[in-house]
Amino acid sequence: QVQLVESGGGLVQPGGALGLSCAASGLTLDDYNIGWFRQAPGKEREGVSCIRSHDGTTYYRDSVKGRFTISRDKAENTVNLHMNSLKPEDTAVYYCAAAPRYKGFGACMSVYAITYWGKGTLVTVSS
Repeated sequence: QVQLVESGGGLVQPGGALGLSCAASGLTLDDYNIGWFRQAPGKEREGVSCIRSHDGTTYYRDSVKGRFTISRDKAENTVNLHMNSLKPEDTAVYYCAAAPRYKGFGACMSVYAITYWGKGTLVTVSS
């Protein structure tokens, strides 16, 4: 059974930093591209960042470039998202998601191509 379990969400002040972790079980990271998505209240779920697990190639949406860093730890079977210089507009539920490699790298930024989802972790950026 495949499980993606997010952790690390919470309340942070604007300009602060927060790290999220996605623990994967029941799948091999090399066979999937792992993405982080977010969904703010009243908005559609959007892709934030993605990592091609077998070679570490990364991708970020424009609004988080230079502030967020995605990484993976194959030994621990985890994918992490470190977020710096957080803004109130980063407030959302953040989801970890996996798309099979055969769908191509771009698939892990598309909600329609995701095979497995985590349950999400809430990030609130507020003073």
